[in-house]
Order: sequence, then C-alpha cells, then structure tokens
Amino acid sequence: MSCILHIETSTSVCSVAVSEDSHVIFQQEDHSGPNHAERLGSMVDEALSFTDNHAIPFDAVAVSCGPGSYTGLRIGVSMAKGICYGRNLKLIAVPTLELMCVPVLLREMVEDNALLCPMIDARRMEVYAGIYDRALHEVRPVSADVVSEETYKQWLDERPVYFFGNGAAKCMETINHPNAHLIEGIEPLAKWMQPLAERRLLNEQTEDVAYFEPFYLKDYVAKMPKKLI
Repeated sequence: MSCILHIETSTSVCSVAVSEDSHVIFQQEDHSGPNHAERLGSMVDEALSFTDNHAIPFDAVAVSCGPGSYTGLRIGVSMAKGICYGRNLKLIAVPTLELMCVPVLLREMVEDNALLCPMIDARRMEVYAGIYDRALHEVRPVSADVVSEETYKQWLDERPVYFFGNGAAKCMETINHPNAHLIEGIEPLAKWMQPLAERRLLNEQTEDVAYFEPFYLKDYVAKMPKKLI
C-alpha cells in the first residue's frame, strides 16, 4: 500500500492531508485565506512531523494541479516539488475539478445517469468548469466558460446535471433549467484527494518533478498596482 502527502491550494482554502492505506490519518485546513504563502509551510511541517514521529515513510506527494488561482497553484506545486526533491518522492498531479467531484459522490444522492459539473469562480459570469459522469469520465473537457442559458443546455436537456463549487451559485439563475441542481458547500480539499492520488500512483501516473507545471487554463495577466496617492 502507500502513504501520500496531499496539498491543495487552488482556491482561497489551504489544506494538507496524509493518507495511508486508503485512510486519511492527518488533515489540516485553513479557510481564512487566501494566505497560502503564510500557512502552507507550517501545515506541511506538521504533516511531515506527524509521519516522522510515527515512522511512516512517504511514497509520494500529491498536489491539486488546477485550474484555479494562479498564485495558489504556483505555491502548492512549488512546495510539492521541494518535498519530492528533498525526500526523493514521486509527484502526483490531481486535477482540481475532478477532485471536487469526490465529496459529491461520497456524500450526495445523485441519479445513476446524472452528470457532475464542478465550477471554480473566475470573474463576473466566467467559471472554470468541466463535466463528468459518475465514474469520473470526462464528458466535456475543462474550459473557461462565460455562462449563459445555452452553455450547458445540450446536457441538461438529456439528464440531471449537478453544479457545485465556489462558482456555481452565481450561475444558477442564468442556467435556469429544471434539470439543473445546485449542491452547496463543496470545496477542493486535500482530504478528498486520497482515492484519486492512490489510483494514479497504482497506475504509475506520476509527473516529472523538474518539468511539471500547474494547469492554469488561462495565461496569467498582471495588473497595474493601485496608486497610493
């Protein structure tokens, strides 16, 4: 079996977890962010101290790889790479939107034919979204959607679609379809990464530590700083 350190920094929440043999044995979350640069290091140190004190050797580090916050993803991936280099561990990339489907599948009652549409808020009526079936097969690739009533209509006309994530609530009035359902309170958290990371490790789906980059989806655009006077 395996022991994996999980790091999730794609939104304003910063979270770290450790899983061993399909069980989460350590977890920490900070919902006061975004303050990843200040909190992630200490949270990772506590996770490493926990496993070292229990003589549990790591096999890999899993990191949520996007899409999401440019700064958050960069901080999380940089931390994951540093640990992999320092401890000679494998690196696992877990897609953020796929990760968000895990708590829905574990905790919610959704129809067998339903589709899952995780959404991360981008700006105005734009979201980063993907569409998955209950087996987490990609029905539609991840994209940056400017949401209108037509954006998801072809799938909504066929079967129920469940929308969730921090970009979902603002879209429901616009989507406005009887097959559209909102699930509230779903966030990408490190503790939900375990089944996806273990499957990737088992299938030897690991990344090149030197060259791996997050999936930003859109190019980063620097903004002019506000004038102080």
